Amino acid sequence: MYQALYRKWRPKSFADVVGQEHITGTLRRQAAQGRLSHAYLFTGTRGTGKTTCAKILARAVNCQHPVDGDPCNQCPACLGIDNGSLLDVLELDAASNNGVDQVRALRDEAIYSPASVKYRVYIIDEVHMLSISAFNALLKILEEPPAHLIFILATTELHRVPATILSRCQRFAFKRIQPQDIASRLRYVAGQEGMELTEDAAGLLSRLSDGAMRDALSLLDQCGAQGGTVDSERVLDVLGLTGNLQTAELMGRLLERDAQSALLTLDRLYHGGKDVGALLGELSALTRDLLIRMTAPEGGAALLSGGYDDSVMDRLSQGVSSTRLLFMASQLQSVSASLPLSTNRRTDAELCLLRLCDESLCGDVTALAARLARLEEGGAPAASVSAPMPRHAPSGPAPAPSGPAQDDPPPWDGDAPPLPEAPPPEDVPPPCGEPVAPPVHRAPSRQGREKPAPPAGWALWGELVEQYKNRLTPMYWYMLDDASGTLEGDELVVRCGDGLTLESLNSPEVAEVLRAVTEEKVGMPLRVRFTMGGGQAAPEDKLEELIRQGSRFEGFRVKP
Repeated sequence: MYQALYRKWRPKSFADVVGQEHITGTLRRQAAQGRLSHAYLFTGTRGTGKTTCAKILARAVNCQHPVDGDPCNQCPACLGIDNGSLLDVLELDAASNNGVDQVRALRDEAIYSPASVKYRVYIIDEVHMLSISAFNALLKILEEPPAHLIFILATTELHRVPATILSRCQRFAFKRIQPQDIASRLRYVAGQEGMELTEDAAGLLSRLSDGAMRDALSLLDQCGAQGGTVDSERVLDVLGLTGNLQTAELMGRLLERDAQSALLTLDRLYHGGKDVGALLGELSALTRDLLIRMTAPEGGAALLSGGYDDSVMDRLSQGVSSTRLLFMASQLQSVSASLPLSTNRRTDAELCLLRLCDESLCGDVTALAARLARLEEGGAPAASVSAPMPRHAPSGPAPAPSGPAQDDPPPWDGDAPPLPEAPPPEDVPPPCGEPVAPPVHRAPSRQGREKPAPPAGWALWGELVEQYKNRLTPMYWYMLDDASGTLEGDELVVRCGDGLTLESLNSPEVAEVLRAVTEEKVGMPLRVRFTMGGGQAAPEDKLEELIRQGSRFEGFRVKP
């Protein structure tokens, strides 16, 4: 009868266990020196060797001819424990034996001495499945165990084990096995089985196993059932995965914002039998690699999955920002988590690809930021449309131009005149037929020169709020939308709509940004004060107002 590879090649000694040297070395020394604990707790993810090490330890403490802490696997005790005929070593599954009655029966039986070996060993797998009553029944014998008894508990969910049990056990944490260690073991097993396994296929299987040796051997067993050479194409076809090249192709379409090509690629892969959940998972892994490579180009190389070469990563990284990669990773993670409960997985995947191509379809703050970016790219941004106020004005009238040439420098210091809405300087006479603006009051500057002081109550908030946001983190953007500001003398008064907005904005970081941007605009030293009293009262939806403002400046361009 055929035996699965993960059962056939289960390690028989501590030396054969891969990737857990920090545990096997300690257990081997304890078995060799006879310094054994009465209770062990093995924790870690699936397929990392918890049950395997428990069985090896059970043989090592009862072996008649141990070799430096390892069992000989030849004596009657080792053979009886291996084939399950020795009743003094018992393996229990707590998932199906989790009642208090089963634990009480085990406790009553454990007090008897072993019949043919030195130690009676109980291996309880998935111990976190025991009920509270069963844990309480087990606690008594863990407190006062007989000298011939050893408990080995194994679990994948340590947080569900009571603290009273944890404090009475020696705890060993099994870590995920590194991909290179798994690939080396797979090549060894394939060679012993007469199976041709290529290097790229071994690396792909090691990454798909997610640090679990049992999963890697099961995948190798599945891919090698057809015979012949097991390469990466065979692995992709057998397991129904999209493959690195197809994933990179789809990622390129998403980064280019080509929604039509992305949907066509998804349709082709879907009709080819590819799973949309696996596809989104591969896109998420690729996005993670791109983000790590961008944020940590030197030290983060060891964190990459290694499934893509440098040329592909360089091509995909061109012209993409870390902010967009963060958005893509969040979207992919969210959709992948909701797929098991979805009624139409393909539709959810298509909607996810559309949102990845166009952030404005999300309907949240990301959509607002995307539309604002489009307005700034398509039309003149607010910062370039609104010219700065003059730093200082001359005390006398402006000198007449020397000639009729239009290229003579203007009488102001700034790069461009103020907007039509702003009151004209007092030194420039108004056009005929228009009312004269009220005089501008003079305020002394830090250098002693006079600078124009805007009238009391002149609102700059709507003009400068986008410049405030450009210098602040996104966490303050919504807060600025719920506030308003006016200039009262030499003080910028920021009125917040509620206490949360006031508490969030009233910080040295925000005050410094607001002060610097406003001083650059009005050309005079200012103070910033935050107070309660009604946020920004928009007569229409903020998003519609944003679109309206963008259309207003769409045809406007500042002349060089």
